[in-house]
Parts: sequence; structure tokens; C-alpha cells
Amino acid sequence: MINIEKITDLETYSVRHVVLRKGKPIETCKFEGDDLPSTSHFGYYINDDLVGIISVFKTNNNSFSDDIQYQIRGMAVLESYQKKGIGESLVKHCEIYCNEQQADLIWFNARTAAVGFYEKLGYVKVGEAFEIKDVGEHYLMVKSI
Repeated sequence: MINIEKITDLETYSVRHVVLRKGKPIETCKFEGDDLPSTSHFGYYINDDLVGIISVFKTNNNSFSDDIQYQIRGMAVLESYQKKGIGESLVKHCEIYCNEQQADLIWFNARTAAVGFYEKLGYVKVGEAFEIKDVGEHYLMVKSI
């Protein structure tokens, strides 16, 4: 059985750690704003196994003038489940959620390797690549919804 459910920030750590913070202390899995009431976390389950996660934060980026903005952070799918449509399902689930919140746009910082994935979903790069310390090269990406 496949299911996307709302989860807690702590529940994201099992996937965040092995995919996004491999080899780093578990404490690096905590993101600023994870525990705010305006932040939501979603998990993709196959049977009872959490195989993918995504978090969405109500926060504005000064690069955009839109009033209601949400940021996607920590989107990750366990390696053995990648390239099976799980990431796309999680992003689309967040888009529906943000639409329900009457958001104007969704933005995020995408790892360079993931830019093509997000472009296929209608997101566009803004500006030049930049480095996030201890994580790697990223692009700011955005989509109006």
C-alpha cells in the first residue's frame, strides 16, 4: 500500500540523515523552523516503510515580491526507491498543500544534480549557482502556483 501522510520533523530524520546528511551527525538533520506550526512535513510510505520525505515552510525569500510564499526543504527519497516517481509525488503533494494555503509561489534551493528533476515539474532557476557550506552547489528555483 502506498500513502503520503503528514509526519513530524523527527520522523523525517531517518531519511534526511542517510540521503541528505550522510556521514554527518544526526543533529544536522534539524532545520531551522522545523517545529513551527506553519511548517508541515510529509512522508511517503510503501506499506509501513517510510521511503521519502518532504518539508514545506511558510517563509518568504526577498528575491520575490509575492505575499504568500512557501519553501520546500529536505526533499529526499531512499536510494533504492529513487527514479520511481516518489519524489515527483511528494513535490506535487506539496503543491496541492500550498495551493490550499493560498500560496502565490513555492521556492527552494536545489542541489545542482536535482535541477533537471525540478525543471521537468515546471520550476525555473533564478540567478547563478551558489554554494551552501558543507552541503554543496545549489540553484534558487521557483514556481508560481
